Amino acid sequence: MTAQDWVYFFLTVSVLSPIAAFFLAHRASGADIGTPDMQKIAGSLKQGAEAFLMRRYKTAMALLALLLPTVAFAQPEHAGGAEANLVLPDLTKVQFFGMNGHALLMLGLLFCVGGLLFGLAIFVQLKNAPVHRSMLEISELIYETCKTYLITQGKFIMLLWIFIAVIISMYFGWLAPVPGKSIAVTLPIILLFSLVGIAGSYGVAWFGIRVNTFANSRTAFAGLRGKPYPIMAIPLKAGMSIGMLLISVELLIMLFILLFIPRDYAGPCFIGFAIGESLGAAALRIAGGIFTKIADIGADLMKIVFKIKEDDARNPGVIADCTGDNAGDSVGPSADGFETYGVTGVALITFILLAVKDPSIQAQLLVWIFVMRVGMLLSSAGAYFLNTAISSAKYKDADEMDFETPLTSLVWITSIISIILTYIVSYLMLPTLGDGTLWWKLASIISCGTLAGALIPELVKVFTSTKSTHVKEVVKSAQEGGASLGILSGFVAGNFSAYWLGLSMVALMGLGYYFSMGIPDLQNNPAGMMLAPAVFAFGLVAFGFLGMGPVTIAVDSYGPVTDNAQSVYELSLIEDVPNIQAELKKDFNIDARFERCKHLLEANDGAGNTFKATAKPVLIGTAVVGATTMTFSIIMALTHGLTDNVNKLSLLHAPFMLGLICGGAVIFWFAGASTQAVSTGAYRAVEFIKANIHLEGAEKASVSDSKKVVEICTKYAQKGMFNIFLAVFFSTLAFAFMEPFLFIGYLFSIAIFGLYEAIFMANAGGAWDNAKKIVEVDMKQKGTPLHDATVIGDTVGDPFKDTSSVAMNPIIKFTTLFGLLAVELAVTLSGNNPMLTHVLAVAFFLVSVFFVHKSFYGMRIESKQ
Repeated sequence: MTAQDWVYFFLTVSVLSPIAAFFLAHRASGADIGTPDMQKIAGSLKQGAEAFLMRRYKTAMALLALLLPTVAFAQPEHAGGAEANLVLPDLTKVQFFGMNGHALLMLGLLFCVGGLLFGLAIFVQLKNAPVHRSMLEISELIYETCKTYLITQGKFIMLLWIFIAVIISMYFGWLAPVPGKSIAVTLPIILLFSLVGIAGSYGVAWFGIRVNTFANSRTAFAGLRGKPYPIMAIPLKAGMSIGMLLISVELLIMLFILLFIPRDYAGPCFIGFAIGESLGAAALRIAGGIFTKIADIGADLMKIVFKIKEDDARNPGVIADCTGDNAGDSVGPSADGFETYGVTGVALITFILLAVKDPSIQAQLLVWIFVMRVGMLLSSAGAYFLNTAISSAKYKDADEMDFETPLTSLVWITSIISIILTYIVSYLMLPTLGDGTLWWKLASIISCGTLAGALIPELVKVFTSTKSTHVKEVVKSAQEGGASLGILSGFVAGNFSAYWLGLSMVALMGLGYYFSMGIPDLQNNPAGMMLAPAVFAFGLVAFGFLGMGPVTIAVDSYGPVTDNAQSVYELSLIEDVPNIQAELKKDFNIDARFERCKHLLEANDGAGNTFKATAKPVLIGTAVVGATTMTFSIIMALTHGLTDNVNKLSLLHAPFMLGLICGGAVIFWFAGASTQAVSTGAYRAVEFIKANIHLEGAEKASVSDSKKVVEICTKYAQKGMFNIFLAVFFSTLAFAFMEPFLFIGYLFSIAIFGLYEAIFMANAGGAWDNAKKIVEVDMKQKGTPLHDATVIGDTVGDPFKDTSSVAMNPIIKFTTLFGLLAVELAVTLSGNNPMLTHVLAVAFFLVSVFFVHKSFYGMRIESKQ
């Protein structure tokens, strides 16, 4: 077979694979499992989603026809592009601690296995923790609904993967094959690792919902004793389980590529893996964010309309809300976290291979970075055990505690341990690198990021904590001015937070830049170490942001467990179970304190809201700083190693300036499109719930009504995601094909605009959310006009903080990673057929505009006649 025949073969496989996935998922989700209620809700979700996917599959086939001219007219570039030439150095040529680099990293695999066992051990502990059957039944119902949702999303992601597989096949199979290697070997491996990336994001997301649905009922049950410590410890333990397993799996896959894939195409495998995990994270983040806020708004507004309590079992939206808590606040962050750590690592690997010319120094830096990643696991695990011992001694028997205090201490202990470990490892591994001072300079740069990972949460709490002045200002405004003034005060909090967080990131990045000035610049000094050391510094700052990765994930995962725990308590109707007091005393030796339990669960949810908010700027900050490093790879290819066309990286080059403007337009459209999907879906959910809620003579909502709300959420989540993905996909192609340096400006623009838009929306939403919590817990004014006003503010903030803002992170990284291939595809095609390149740019742009238009006009609320 010729090279072109192999490309067509793999394109065919790419197109047919979602059909197989569709069939297998249909068989899996159709299994006869669970209670009849579980099967009915899951079946409804599956049926609606499959009809939607069949329609979208036809659309995908039509759009793929647009990509065929790039195969038909492009000519192979035998030398390969920048990514195809990413050849890893020989790690056996460098020595550390009496062994070569390859052998040292083989030991790292053992630490990854240890991290996996840590996560699985907590998983088993949570599964075996005591829980009453009434609460267990509810948590299992939530899990079964979440499981069906995830299966549906898996099919949807495979549909989206077709588009990525086509571009990968064209690029690595025809335009820039790996030099000296058979396409029949390299192309399927690169495609396979793109699927491994998707599977990684998808797998850790699944693990996250299973752990959290164990933890939610156990947390609710633990609250019956009336002590605050257990209902803090269980969600944190669940979060550490997810964080340790997530980082371990990601590191295990990257070490496998580094150690076992041949060096001359391990680089492209890293790129394929990063694109795959970025696609999986983007789909799960966006669709999950839309789903959860449709359900949340639908359930919350009933408290105003019918004056019912939080998570009232008679409300048909509550089951969907609980599913959404996991789909949006567990599935999304887990996949996003997995992708963030992977993509940041790939960005640094790519930089080192492109900017450092000496293979020996390349090998030293790569081994050092991966040992540091192993150290991340050790520092987080050690800090968790130390913090648990301190908080247990202080709060285990206490009747009152500040739920935020142990979480804050965990973050700071981890940060301190991580910084100390960074200096120790750098000194031991790089004592003679450069002039002998680089070890502490590099450690200091990473420490700037690690410090940011602890400092940023403290700044976020200034604007979102239940104890913050800004949040109290929202409540005060709402007392006199109702929802209107309360919402305005939330806008103030969000805008001020963008100022302070933005400048804090600039300060720490600036400090990293200062230390990088001590790294010899190869561009100005032939004896230098690397090109653009400042860019390397920014990448290391992003790496340092993640220096306490498992803990960042743990405090982020804390929120969905505390939120669900309240719901599980109310839906279980445990207070109405006959002879429940005697049963609990006999079976569990508990003297149940029901009112006390509800108060503690609500207060703990406030801490969960705060720490969900603290993790978001850390992840978005990493995306922006990491995207800067990844964009350097494109710049290196376009300027042939910073030797040609460098003057086009300037505001004096008009296309670059235009690209800066285009990026801002796309970011603001994205915020609107994702919110529109929530708005329309929530309208339909509210419309249905108001027409079908039964408050008289009913103990809980019917299964048929609950499953209809789940079906509405799923429908609009996938419709919104489909439009958004295709608009982003074709926008990336369009701007890359228009002009390469316009695309560079575009990438910088979406990173900068996205950073501030995301911080503003996340923290404004967090302020509105916790303002409501103050009214409910501290002021105990549920059902009052003030409560109604803060609920309205919270529903405005829901898509701000949990849909639009959080999805900026994977969108920025997906665009940058996919742009690596798109821009070189465009440059290669332009060299052979410039007119076709321009025609395709216009065609891609028109398709993107079509889906931008459809993301509003195809999603708008239409009156039913």
